[in-house]
Amino acid sequence: MTAAPSRRGAGPASPWLVGAGAVAALGAGAAVWGVGIERYLFAVRRHELALLPRGAAPLTILHLSDAHMAPWQRYKQSWIARIADTVQPDLVINTGDNLGHERGLEGIRRAFAPLRGIPGLYVHGSNDRVGPSARNPLKYFSGPSRHGRAAPGIDTATMDDFFTHELGWTDLDNTAATRDVGGLRVDAFGIDDAHRDWDDIPASLAALERLQDRAAADLTIGVTHAPYRRVLDRFTDAGADILFAGHTHGGQVRIPFSPEALVANCDIPLDQARGLSSWTHAQRTIPLNVSAGLGHSIYAPVRFGCRPEVSVLTLRPIG
Repeated sequence: MTAAPSRRGAGPASPWLVGAGAVAALGAGAAVWGVGIERYLFAVRRHELALLPRGAAPLTILHLSDAHMAPWQRYKQSWIARIADTVQPDLVINTGDNLGHERGLEGIRRAFAPLRGIPGLYVHGSNDRVGPSARNPLKYFSGPSRHGRAAPGIDTATMDDFFTHELGWTDLDNTAATRDVGGLRVDAFGIDDAHRDWDDIPASLAALERLQDRAAADLTIGVTHAPYRRVLDRFTDAGADILFAGHTHGGQVRIPFSPEALVANCDIPLDQARGLSSWTHAQRTIPLNVSAGLGHSIYAPVRFGCRPEVSVLTLRPIG
């Protein structure tokens, strides 16, 4: 008698296997999107605010942050280079972490050259002084990152020379300055990277107080790379009309459409890790713009649910 053919393996796949396959396919698709597509989808985030004195002409501010530039990132460089014509800013604010490689300045020169002659303000992030190092991304969920023991050096002095002498920008690391922007007096103060504890807030505030005739300022701007609460509180108390920061990358990987980042790599509330919000301290509330930035570490080349960006803020007169 001939045995009946075996039906082993011919039945429907188990629900567990189907589910595992779907999860694997979803994960693979997300990785392809985040690594191969979204990190190249540069965006312009626009806001309008009434902050200027009555009768003043509108002021357009271009906020750049966290380019983390490597020399081979030509598409990012060309996209940034087109911003000057697209936005036509009156003022550029750069909140640091420009360099992502020891030769990153090559790309920064190509990207920022069209901004030459436009008034600018900048502060440093850690990757303007030391190169990036490989990190375990899961450790960001346990709190702000610690600092690697060894990292390649960065030619900060040459970068600063390019910013100050070729572009005409002003370094605000732990100091303050006055700039004429479109006929308006802008007083600005800032700090070096608070994430590395390189900030000296008392020095910055003392420099602000030394500016002549502070009451004549049409606008006062506070600038920091990392938006730690202690910095935002002190800057608010010191009389800033608006605050600018970067560092967070907007979380870099987010749940799509969620109002909160998964991580911020500092102690800012997660729903304020990207975009324009309000910061309140001691019964004073002012606008805070945190840029999600233009780049990523070369060791974590991904963006998901968080496109790379620049911010454009149009300031208009009150009333």
